[in-house]
Amino acid sequence: MAELKLRSNDPDSLRQIIQSALSERLQSINAGIKKTQERLQAFETKYQLSTEEFIAQSNNDELAHSFDFDEWIGESRMLTHLQQSKESNP
Repeated sequence: MAELKLRSNDPDSLRQIIQSALSERLQSINAGIKKTQERLQAFETKYQLSTEEFIAQSNNDELAHSFDFDEWIGESRMLTHLQQSKESNP
């Protein structure tokens, strides 16, 4: 694991800056997760399939190609990425 050492004449101020930056990052990730979940819900409603069912059918070549489906796959991957980012940066 990498180690970073910071020195400051005002450690409390430095701590607040770092905490603020981490908090903003977490808020950004949470906002991205919410927006992505909303997009996935719209696809699920439109096509009456859960994302899990859609991905399984897509992986089995059971669905005809469409740009909506490309976007749906992208949103699903984005959600996974955002959730992993959130888990690795608590």
